[in-house]
Amino acid sequence: MVLSSVIRAASRVNRSCAVSHCCRRATYSTDSKGRYFTKKHEWVTVKDNIGTVGISNYAQDALGEVVYVQLPEVGTAVEAGDECGALESVKAASEVYTPVSGTITEKNVAVEKTPALINQSCFEDGWLFRVKLSKTDELNGLLDQTAYEKYLEEDH
Repeated sequence: MVLSSVIRAASRVNRSCAVSHCCRRATYSTDSKGRYFTKKHEWVTVKDNIGTVGISNYAQDALGEVVYVQLPEVGTAVEAGDECGALESVKAASEVYTPVSGTITEKNVAVEKTPALINQSCFEDGWLFRVKLSKTDELNGLLDQTAYEKYLEEDH
């Protein structure tokens, strides 16, 4: 099951809860400028042409407690949109897709050993892997924070 399917199912459950729309938005927003998102709920930040990739707060919340993480090996070449890992939670298993093309330079071994880091700190300690970008213009096709929040409001 892909991450977006799990998230759609979880969002239907969330709609039935007595949580107001504005509160739900605040729960899933971030304070980070320069973070780009996919519609499948992966994020990437870039520094010195190295992208750090993870899943959004919305995605980790929809998945529930993450219990297993499989990440791409260092040196692997990836293209934007490629499946390059997997997450398993108490609710479901889902694939991880890279938002950008390049070569994997590092994987978060701490997350592989302690998957709960994704739930505890998806934007800081719970990042998944780093990739040296080969096509920086791909960032133009991703959602900035404002566009991602709007996407969550409209589609979830």
